[in-house]
Amino acid sequence: MNKIILVSGAVFGVLSIVLGAFGAHALKALVGVEALQTFEVGVRYQMYHALLLLFVGNTDFIREKTKKVIFYLVVIGVFFFSFSIYGLATNVLTSFNFKIIGFVTPIGGLLLIAAWVFMIVNFLKIPSEKH
Repeated sequence: MNKIILVSGAVFGVLSIVLGAFGAHALKALVGVEALQTFEVGVRYQMYHALLLLFVGNTDFIREKTKKVIFYLVVIGVFFFSFSIYGLATNVLTSFNFKIIGFVTPIGGLLLIAAWVFMIVNFLKIPSEKH
Protein backbone atom coordinates (compact mmCIF):
# COMPACT_ATOMS: atom_id res chain seq x y z
CA MET A 1 0.00 0.00 0.00
CA ASN A 2 2.87 2.38 0.75
CA LYS A 3 4.05 2.23 -2.86
CA ILE A 4 0.57 3.14 -4.15
CA ILE A 5 0.37 6.02 -1.67
CA LEU A 6 3.83 7.30 -2.64
CA VAL A 7 3.20 7.04 -6.38
CA SER A 8 -0.16 8.78 -5.98
CA GLY A 9 1.47 11.57 -3.99
CA ALA A 10 4.14 11.99 -6.64
CA VAL A 11 1.56 12.02 -9.46
CA PHE A 12 -0.56 14.62 -7.65
CA GLY A 13 2.61 16.65 -7.07
CA VAL A 14 3.73 16.66 -10.69
CA LEU A 15 0.19 17.38 -11.88
CA SER A 16 -0.07 20.34 -9.52
CA ILE A 17 3.17 21.77 -10.93
CA VAL A 18 1.97 21.25 -14.51
CA LEU A 19 -1.44 22.75 -13.76
CA GLY A 20 0.14 25.63 -11.84
CA ALA A 21 2.37 26.44 -14.80
CA PHE A 22 -0.60 26.16 -17.14
CA GLY A 23 -2.54 28.57 -14.93
CA ALA A 24 0.32 31.04 -14.62
CA HIS A 25 1.11 31.14 -18.32
CA ALA A 26 -1.64 29.92 -20.65
CA LEU A 27 -4.73 30.39 -18.52
CA LYS A 28 -4.13 33.95 -17.37
CA ALA A 29 -4.78 35.23 -20.91
CA LEU A 30 -8.07 33.31 -21.12
CA VAL A 31 -9.87 33.88 -17.82
CA GLY A 32 -10.27 36.72 -15.35
CA VAL A 33 -8.17 37.39 -12.27
CA GLU A 34 -10.78 35.93 -9.92
CA ALA A 35 -11.02 32.69 -11.92
CA LEU A 36 -7.22 32.44 -11.99
CA GLN A 37 -7.04 32.88 -8.20
CA THR A 38 -9.69 30.18 -7.80
CA PHE A 39 -7.69 27.87 -10.06
CA GLU A 40 -4.57 28.51 -7.96
CA VAL A 41 -6.45 27.46 -4.80
CA GLY A 42 -7.11 24.09 -6.42
CA VAL A 43 -3.44 23.75 -7.38
CA ARG A 44 -2.26 24.72 -3.90
CA TYR A 45 -4.54 22.26 -2.10
CA GLN A 46 -3.59 19.51 -4.53
CA MET A 47 0.10 20.08 -3.74
CA TYR A 48 -0.54 20.17 0.02
CA HIS A 49 -2.20 16.80 -0.22
CA ALA A 50 0.45 15.39 -2.55
CA LEU A 51 2.95 16.17 0.21
CA LEU A 52 0.61 14.63 2.79
CA LEU A 53 0.49 11.39 0.79
CA LEU A 54 4.28 11.35 0.51
CA PHE A 55 4.49 11.73 4.29
CA VAL A 56 1.84 9.08 4.97
CA GLY A 57 3.53 6.60 2.62
CA ASN A 58 6.89 7.13 4.34
CA THR A 59 5.98 7.05 8.02
CA ASP A 60 5.78 4.18 10.48
CA PHE A 61 3.76 6.30 12.90
CA ILE A 62 0.49 5.64 11.05
CA ARG A 63 -1.15 2.22 11.14
CA GLU A 64 -1.62 0.48 7.78
CA LYS A 65 -5.40 0.48 8.11
CA THR A 66 -5.37 4.22 8.83
CA LYS A 67 -3.01 4.84 5.89
CA LYS A 68 -5.53 3.17 3.61
CA VAL A 69 -8.38 5.33 4.92
CA ILE A 70 -6.29 8.51 4.61
CA PHE A 71 -5.25 7.53 1.09
CA TYR A 72 -8.84 7.08 -0.14
CA LEU A 73 -10.05 10.23 1.60
CA VAL A 74 -7.24 12.29 0.05
CA VAL A 75 -7.55 10.87 -3.46
CA ILE A 76 -11.32 11.28 -3.61
CA GLY A 77 -11.08 14.61 -1.78
CA VAL A 78 -8.54 16.02 -4.24
CA PHE A 79 -10.62 14.91 -7.21
CA PHE A 80 -13.78 16.40 -5.77
CA PHE A 81 -12.17 19.58 -4.43
CA SER A 82 -9.31 20.54 -6.73
CA PHE A 83 -10.59 19.08 -9.97
CA SER A 84 -14.04 20.62 -9.55
CA ILE A 85 -12.32 23.96 -8.86
CA TYR A 86 -10.34 23.58 -12.10
CA GLY A 87 -13.60 23.06 -13.95
CA LEU A 88 -15.35 25.94 -12.23
CA ALA A 89 -12.43 28.32 -12.82
CA THR A 90 -12.30 27.46 -16.52
CA ASN A 91 -16.08 27.23 -16.98
CA VAL A 92 -16.14 30.03 -19.56
CA LEU A 93 -13.79 28.05 -21.82
CA THR A 94 -15.96 24.94 -22.21
CA SER A 95 -19.40 24.04 -23.40
CA PHE A 96 -20.00 22.01 -20.22
CA ASN A 97 -21.44 23.99 -17.32
CA PHE A 98 -19.27 22.95 -14.37
CA LYS A 99 -21.53 24.89 -12.01
CA ILE A 100 -23.90 21.91 -11.99
CA ILE A 101 -21.21 19.80 -10.30
CA GLY A 102 -20.02 22.60 -8.03
CA PHE A 103 -21.67 20.87 -5.05
CA VAL A 104 -18.83 18.32 -4.98
CA THR A 105 -16.26 20.99 -4.07
CA PRO A 106 -17.29 21.27 -0.40
CA ILE A 107 -17.71 17.49 -0.20
CA GLY A 108 -14.10 17.17 -1.37
CA GLY A 109 -13.05 19.70 1.25
CA LEU A 110 -14.78 17.67 3.96
CA LEU A 111 -13.02 14.51 2.79
CA LEU A 112 -9.65 16.28 2.97
CA ILE A 113 -10.45 17.52 6.48
CA ALA A 114 -11.47 13.99 7.46
CA ALA A 115 -8.10 12.66 6.24
CA TRP A 116 -6.28 15.08 8.55
CA VAL A 117 -8.60 14.19 11.45
CA PHE A 118 -7.90 10.47 10.93
CA MET A 119 -4.20 11.22 11.05
CA ILE A 120 -4.57 13.29 14.24
CA VAL A 121 -6.57 10.53 15.93
CA ASN A 122 -3.93 7.99 14.88
CA PHE A 123 -1.19 10.15 16.40
CA LEU A 124 -3.15 10.58 19.63
CA LYS A 125 -3.33 6.78 19.95
CA ILE A 126 0.45 6.39 19.83
CA PRO A 127 1.71 5.41 23.29
CA SER A 128 3.67 8.24 24.95
CA GLU A 129 6.92 6.29 25.21
CA LYS A 130 6.93 5.63 21.45
CA HIS A 131 7.22 9.28 20.35
